This record gives sequence, C-alpha cells and structure tokens, in this order.
Amino acid sequence: MPADANKADQIHLHRRLLNLGARTTRVAKLLPRTDEGRYICKQLIRSGLAAAPNYAEARAAESRADFIHKLRIVLKELNETKSWLEQIVANSLFSRDKMAAIIAENQELCWIIAASIKTARGPDSPI
Repeated sequence: MPADANKADQIHLHRRLLNLGARTTRVAKLLPRTDEGRYICKQLIRSGLAAAPNYAEARAAESRADFIHKLRIVLKELNETKSWLEQIVANSLFSRDKMAAIIAENQELCWIIAASIKTARGPDSPI
C-alpha cells in the first residue's frame, strides 16, 4: 500500500475515533441525573474520549513495541466504552434500538484496532 494511502487511512481512523468520542459524550449528557446515570456519564465520557488521543500517540510511537503498546491502550479504552454503552442498555436507561448504531461503530473500531495490533505484531502473535 502506498504511504499516502496508509496515511489517509490513519487520518480516517482518527476521525472515526474522534467522532465516537463526540457521540459518547452526547449520549452521556442525555443520561438521567440519578446516581447511576451520573456515574455512567463520567465513566463513558472518560473512556469514550480516551481512544482518539491514544491513537494519536500510537501514530507518533518511537518504536514498533511502543506503537503496539499504545494501540493496546486504544483497544482497552474502546472495550471499556463498549461495556458502558451495554450497561446503559442493560439498566434500561436507553433502548437497544437507540444504542445500536453507536455500539456497532464502537465494535467495528475494536475490530480495526485489534487487526492493526495483530498486523504490527506479526501473523503468529496473539493480541
């Protein structure tokens, strides 16, 4: 793949991560102002906003090992975000239908980052 195409893909992925952060923030702001809602709100904002800046750090990594380490942090934040989004549905704060698109986008980003980690580590290495 040409370097320009790879850079364009990285920029596109970073934009998707930024957009996910913005979307999770909007969801968080709509949660009820109960103890449960406030707790989930803070956690969702924290994890939802963390993926994009950590991906930016990965793109500026100083070595392959550093790149993989930082991508693993991105994946951890995305996994945590997915858990909070699912918690919102499980606690009947929003319906599955209302949350389906953001959960699907988060899952797709998890798959992309996991595949990137696998590629960076080599085909025989576990994530």
